[in-house]
Amino acid sequence: QVQLVESGGALVHFGGSLRLSCAASGFTFNLYSMAWYRQAPGKERELVAAISSRSVMTNYAGSVKGRFTISRDNADNTVYLQMNSLKPEDTAVYLCTRISGTVDKAVPLAPWGQGTQVTVSS
Repeated sequence: QVQLVESGGALVHFGGSLRLSCAASGFTFNLYSMAWYRQAPGKERELVAAISSRSVMTNYAGSVKGRFTISRDNADNTVYLQMNSLKPEDTAVYLCTRISGTVDKAVPLAPWGQGTQVTVSS
């Protein structure tokens, strides 16, 4: 069955950096576009970044563009999110998932992973 295991979340200070990882299994990884979403308390889940199956295309939310970078390693079935210049408003649970559609019109596919908590202190 499809499994997605996120890791790398932590408590960091304003301006710090983190690299999140998502290990995927149970499906043919290199056939799927992937994405990172985040959900903060009391807010709806939002798309952070998406990447096509062979890394040709990426898409970012406006709030993270220029600070975050999504990448993937198809040999290792892993997708990454490098987060730089972190701000308190980046605090959320970060989740990865497969997506359908294009990276700019991503439709998330179940199941979701358990997520990893990122907390940015001011």
